[in-house]
Amino acid sequence: FRNMSDSKVDLPGDDLRSGDTNLNELTSLIQGVLQQTQDRFQLMSDQIIRRIDDMTKRIDDLEKNISELMTQNQIEQTQS
Repeated sequence: FRNMSDSKVDLPGDDLRSGDTNLNELTSLIQGVLQQTQDRFQLMSDQIIRRIDDMTKRIDDLEKNISELMTQNQIEQTQS
């Protein structure tokens, strides 16, 4: 003699609700991964831009120094 509360009756809607829950969890997981990926790309992009800016400043300084050296060299040559 079985107790009716021990047996589980699957109703058609139960699978759909379970599927919806799984789909919502999967969607949330995918959104989280995409957000993390976007954050990483943004961080990397910011780092690259900072490095490019730093390199641009270094090149500008180098050009200035070369120009000053050339000017100094010309002055020394005219004095000789």
